[in-house]
Amino acid sequence: MQETNPRPVFLNLFKIRLPMAGIMSIIHRVTGVVMVLAIPLLIYLLDLSLSGPEGFADAKGLFASGFVKLILFLFLWGLMHHFLAGIRYLLIDIDIGVEKPLFRQTAWAVTLVAPVLALILMGGLS
Repeated sequence: MQETNPRPVFLNLFKIRLPMAGIMSIIHRVTGVVMVLAIPLLIYLLDLSLSGPEGFADAKGLFASGFVKLILFLFLWGLMHHFLAGIRYLLIDIDIGVEKPLFRQTAWAVTLVAPVLALILMGGLS
């Protein structure tokens, strides 16, 4: 007996169109994993900076390179995204922002405001 509507054999994930809230949710999960994986590096940098004047100078010198500034910006972007998305999810948990237009708007707002906050923090840290 043959089915009238067979299941797809090949599922192309690049053709699936997720809503903005779905994309933001995936980014929220990825940023959480990246922040956890960055903990050993951050502990090393803290230990280096507290080891003495030479260690502090070495740690400060690391932050002078353009590559490290890019990594710092990406980390701050992820941190801001994770923070704002977490607030959004907490508000959704208490039934604020669950309506369809507001749900989409807050997803876009989190995605667009996070890099702006990261740029502001980078400017404030320089």
